[in-house]
Amino acid sequence: MAKTSQRVKSARPPRKSTQHRNRCNLCGRARAYYRKFQVCRICFRNMAHRGEIPGVRKASW
Repeated sequence: MAKTSQRVKSARPPRKSTQHRNRCNLCGRARAYYRKFQVCRICFRNMAHRGEIPGVRKASW
């Protein structure tokens, strides 16, 4: 979980274009972020297991 201060800081407009940091919409995690779904890998996995992401299912071969 990201600190509340980090979430607030990332919500502000950046001073420079390189300062923008993508964060998960659910937990605020900055690393392992999937742009297409706008969540981190942990939240993505949980949502996929619950069936909340259409078209995503567990791979088996």
